[in-house]
Amino acid sequence: MQTHANGTFEVKTTPQPADSDAGGEALGRLLLDKQFHGDLEGTSKGTMLAAGTAVKGSAGYVAIEIVTGTLNGRTCTFALQHTGTMTRGTPSLSVTVVPDSGTGQLTGLSGKMSINIADGKHSYDFEYTLPETQ
Repeated sequence: MQTHANGTFEVKTTPQPADSDAGGEALGRLLLDKQFHGDLEGTSKGTMLAAGTAVKGSAGYVAIEIVTGTLNGRTCTFALQHTGTMTRGTPSLSVTVVPDSGTGQLTGLSGKMSINIADGKHSYDFEYTLPETQ
């Protein structure tokens, strides 16, 4: 059954020191700490890796975060995988549920999340599917 969840979130990013064994200054590494509100109520913790280029407005990032909370009333833990690029100012972002990462009442969860940023505020639209047996 396909369902939607919508709401807002706040995110705190904490830059981590450069690691010469893992790309050095060329890669930015940040810890993520999110608070979700709305149809998804909970928190997430994650890690982001980012790389910029010499071309203004071009960059890329990947991230993994573990979400814990309730999704439309179902207790949950699941992982989200981010892949984002910016090509001369044009963004492209994919945020998907890591296959088989859902636990408890969200076992079998799959889906994609869209993230919107307007006036410095973050919101999400999460389109997801659960097995019929849930």
